[in-house]
Amino acid sequence: MPQQILIIGLGQFGMSLARTLSEKGAEVLGVDVNKSLVAEASGFVTEAVVIDATDEAELARLEPGKRDVSVCAIGDDSKESSIICTALLRQMGAQLVVARANDKMHQRILQLVGAHQIINPEQEFGKRFANRLLYRNMIADTNLGEDLHLTEIRTQPSMVGKTLIELALPKKFGVMVVGIRKNAKGKVVQPSPGEPLTAEDNLIIVSSETAIPKLIKGV
Repeated sequence: MPQQILIIGLGQFGMSLARTLSEKGAEVLGVDVNKSLVAEASGFVTEAVVIDATDEAELARLEPGKRDVSVCAIGDDSKESSIICTALLRQMGAQLVVARANDKMHQRILQLVGAHQIINPEQEFGKRFANRLLYRNMIADTNLGEDLHLTEIRTQPSMVGKTLIELALPKKFGVMVVGIRKNAKGKVVQPSPGEPLTAEDNLIIVSSETAIPKLIKGV
């Protein structure tokens, strides 16, 4: 059964999130006070409605307690609305409330009103993009929390023709290879420790953030 996800706030972040989740098969209900944004989202989400999510009665009609995830993606224009919306979602029994924060103070308040998860898209993108600028062989980076990262990197020239056993990456760099993307754009497969790497392979690794530059520079 597809996940049912409520997204409140269809600005740049909320719209992108709604589109991506819809493309991945989720049933998305998109909500905004702006009619033109709702009309745009209606082209790809399961349902899109115009409501004021700070109005308790209107929000209750969306039954957030029955959704798998409720995302308050209200942007910079109204921190107050974002806080009220988040508090109402928790009050209405939403199973998982993810709230967008714009700064540290906003984040603290969202925590106080009960958000299960808090994200700052601009901050997160800035961190990831900084790493990609510094380490050109890094393709993607996801923070798993507690200084644990899931990262995709290109196979370095010195790795080509060697096996994971020979490279001994966990021992040398504290890096665990959890998958290999064959031919760079192909599917991800389970790593075979005794199979030599090719120049077209990408490595999917789990490590601390500090291990990534050491790996790229050290092999």
